[in-house]
This record gives sequence, structure tokens and C-alpha cells, in this order.
Amino acid sequence: MEKIKILGIQLGSEIGEKEKNYKKVLKLVDENFVQGTDLLILPEVWNIGWECSIFKKQAEKIEDSKTIKFLSELAAEYKVNLLGGSLPLIDENGIFHNTCPVLNRHGNIICTYNKNHLFSYYGCGEGSYVENGKNPVMVDLEGVKIGLTICYDIRFPEIYRSYRKAGADLLVNMAAWPFSRSIHWDTLTRARAVENQCFMVALTQTGILKDGSRNYGHSAIYDYSGNLLNEITEKEGAVFAEIDFSEMYDFREKCKIVDDIHDKYEVIKK
Repeated sequence: MEKIKILGIQLGSEIGEKEKNYKKVLKLVDENFVQGTDLLILPEVWNIGWECSIFKKQAEKIEDSKTIKFLSELAAEYKVNLLGGSLPLIDENGIFHNTCPVLNRHGNIICTYNKNHLFSYYGCGEGSYVENGKNPVMVDLEGVKIGLTICYDIRFPEIYRSYRKAGADLLVNMAAWPFSRSIHWDTLTRARAVENQCFMVALTQTGILKDGSRNYGHSAIYDYSGNLLNEITEKEGAVFAEIDFSEMYDFREKCKIVDDIHDKYEVIKK
């Protein structure tokens, strides 16, 4: 598709309260759904909120996951492709991951992405509860190639460059980003769009956390030049944009930065 309608849901999840969060998502989607939307996106760990210590207790097996069932029904009801944010999942080997499930318009899982970089600083020990994924995952949804990332991944431009070199049209980061590092979020998400000539969806949670701190909100959608297409503040709600990829392809033909990337950058120390 040359054009795609994207809707991202920004919510403040209740810590450890899956049923309440299911209802909150249903309400926000119902209130903000735009007819003809092709892609619906949710933020990181929306089903249980950002509290690493409960990840293992709240983790689900993908084959009988209540949350996956909820997402499947949501995608089928609204007939949208769905990036299911992320949730703690247990894989077939019994390993815990922070995982993004991708579902098609029929509610079937197409693929999953395990968060590649785990945040374990400032008293947060994500890496103590889940294991990191080993590879980036780019999914083709009806001809649109989407590079998947979760939260802390945004600090690693290498993963986004790998997506661009693999042919990505759209980059997505699904996060639970803290207000205390708001400048980082605004800067890095826009930069990933500019340096890779890709549209960028930067979707994060809002709301108060267990320790009294809060998520930043301010989810946004940028075009391939870093222009802001739509943004929401700290309130719960949605961010929407209709994207025309043809303009991006024309721009890439005029400015072929990918052709100028070196195979390697070997530092000479003096």
C-alpha cells in the first residue's frame, strides 16, 4: 500500500490489573477509532503496566494467553492489523521475554518480536526478570515493511539502521517511557526517522507508576524528514495519521543516504 492509516493508543495502565487494562483499551479504541484504519498499535506492557518485579508472575504462555486472545478478538472486530505493544511471555523453552505480538486483520498471529535491549539502570532491573531477544524483526503487513522496537531499543541506532538497510518503510517504538527522560524520548524518536528516511511511530504509556513517578506520554508520529504529523500530550487517548509512502520513496531517490553507508567504520586511534 502507498497509503496507510495508523492509530496508536496511549493509556496509563493499572499495575498488575489485566482486566481493568483490557477494558481501558476497549474504551480508548472505541472512542478514537477512525474508519478505515489499517494499523492499530498499543504501548509496551500495557496489560500489566511498567513494574518489572511482577513480570514473571504475570507472564503468559503464548499458546493459551488470555491477553493474546483479547488482542486477537480486538483485531478481528475492528478488521485491523495490530501491533500488540508488548507483554511478558514465556516461550516454548520456558524462557521469559518482553514480547510484541503482531496480528493480522483476522486476529491471527503473524510473528513476535522479543525486546532486544533490556533496561536495568536507575533501580530498574528488567534484565533480571526477562531475557533479551537476539534479532530485529521486520514484518511485512500488506506490503508495508515495519521495523519493530520496544522502549530502550530507541537508544541503539544500529537496530534502526539495520531495518532501513533491509527495506523498512515504517519504524515503530512501543514504550513505557519515564517523564524524567522526556528530552531523550523527543530527540531520539525524531532522530530515528530523520537518519533513516522512514516514517516513525513513537508510542508510549502515560500515567502514574507504583513508585510515584510517571510515564511521559507525548506519543507522536513523524514523517521521513522528522516533521511532526500528530502528537498527544500526557492525557489518555490516541494519536492518528494517514501516511503517504510515495512522497518518502521520491525523497529517497533524490537523497540516497543508504548508498553512502560504509561497510564498516574502523576507528583509528592516535
